[in-house]
Formats: sequence, structure tokens, C-alpha cells
Amino acid sequence: MKTITILAVTVLMSAMSFAADTKIVLIAGRASHGPGAHEHNAGMLLFQKCLNQIPGIKAEVYSGGFPKDLSVLDGAAAVAIYSDGGGGHPALQGDNLATLGKHMDKGVGLALIHYAVEPTKDKGEKEFLNWVGGCFEINWSVNPFWTANFKDLPKHPITRGVKPFSMNDEWYYHMRFADDMKGVTPILFDLPGPDTLKRKDGPHEGNPAVRKDVADGKPQTVAWAYERANGGRGFGFTGGHNHTGWAEENMRRVVLNALLWVAKVDVPENGVQVTLTEDDLKANLDVKGGPKPAKKK
Repeated sequence: MKTITILAVTVLMSAMSFAADTKIVLIAGRASHGPGAHEHNAGMLLFQKCLNQIPGIKAEVYSGGFPKDLSVLDGAAAVAIYSDGGGGHPALQGDNLATLGKHMDKGVGLALIHYAVEPTKDKGEKEFLNWVGGCFEINWSVNPFWTANFKDLPKHPITRGVKPFSMNDEWYYHMRFADDMKGVTPILFDLPGPDTLKRKDGPHEGNPAVRKDVADGKPQTVAWAYERANGGRGFGFTGGHNHTGWAEENMRRVVLNALLWVAKVDVPENGVQVTLTEDDLKANLDVKGGPKPAKKK
């Protein structure tokens, strides 16, 4: 009996040691904008470095857009996309939207960062609203640079360990949300100043509806959590234009906490606590600008 008991305990401990880690797939879009902006690859590799310090988490980065090998999505608890949006959104190319949909139907989480929150109205908006609860809609949402002050934070797993902070960024706002905000929890919000609407009306610049809401003093949500009817979770974050913004630990912690939350991992009481160096923040930046290579003769 003693031998059998010892054998059973050994088998149990072995099974526990080989328990599958929670897999989070991080999709980084192609190089975009000037140096230090839209650093999708560097940003995702930074998040990977942070997440993989957490026991039981396995974050995988796929750069250059949507992975060609779709099998890498199998077994993922969550997918995050940090990329350009609109017609060039990697999720809108080919059959990628349908592929994502199959995983969303299974309750896989989805996080969209910065420009990745913008689909097109004809393709992706309906899906993004269903999967993440909100998105950027042209001629409704706007994309100015402004300093947002996040003084009030809701009680939510994503805000654990996050202290009030301010950040100058290209914070998109006046987002299109699910009807009656059903399932949506605002995480970061502030009232933009009238100077954010100095540009003439345009697809991304301004419109009568957003001007009225700002004039009426309605705070604008720039990061949010979403709970789907099927149990899946979504997260939208409109900041992240400047790579230097990730040096702000509270801003970084919001995203890292959210990546755990959408993967249905318990967020630590004090949030994701990691130590990063200046070198970590400078690592993996895209090569942009500079002299053009000589033409081949």
C-alpha cells in the first residue's frame, strides 16, 4: 500500500510539473511611422519579456503581421494585436478575420493596442464590437495627441497596482462601443480639452458629435475591458503611439494586467510587477529613417 501511495504521489507531482502554461499570442504588425513610433515589434517583445517572468505564462511573439502558420493560435488563451489599422489591419487580410472568429467563438481573449483598435466600417467593425466591445470608427472617433490625466481608476483586476498617472500620447477617443455599453467597463478615461479638436472635420480629425460631447463635458474612454456573452474577454487600449510611453510603469501595468485578464489568469493583487532597464526599453527598435541604401548597378 505504501509503495502504491508513493507511486501515486510521484505521478501526480510529475503531472503538475508538466501542466501546460497559459499561452498568450502577441501579434506585432509591420514597421510603421518614424523612429520611436508604432514600435509594434519592440513593444510586443517588451510585453513578452514581462509576461514570461510570471510563472505559468508563456507569451509568444509573431512579428510582421498575422502569422502565416495559423496553428500557432491553437491552444492560446488570448491573442493580442499591436499594429496599424484601417484597411492595412493584419486581422482584415485574407481570411484572418474568420480565423480569429473561430477562436473567439471558443472564448479566447482578444486585446487590441493603439491603431489596431481601428478596423474598417465595412470589414471588422461588427466583429470588433462583438469581440472587444469597442473600436475606432471613422467620422465618429478622433486621434489627436494630448496629455490625458487618469485620476480616477475603477476597481477592476486590470487596475490592480495601478496608480493615477498622466501621459501625452495619441489617445484616440469618442470610440464606438457596444450598444448601451453592455459588457464594457471603462478602465482609463478623461475629458479632452477643446484644443484636441482644433483640426477641421474629417475621418479622423473631428465631427459634430464628438465636438458636442467634449463641449458637454463627457469624459472619454481610451481603454476598456469587455466581457462577452460566451465568457470570452476583450480589451481595447488606444494609446501606445510612442514607444517611450512604456517606460511609465502604470501605463505598462494596465496593458500587462489586461493581457492576463483577457487570458483568464488571476491578476496579482498588486498587478504585474517587473523590473525593466533602460536597455530593455531600447531593445528591438525597428530600423527607420537614415540614409537610403545605394542602388545596385
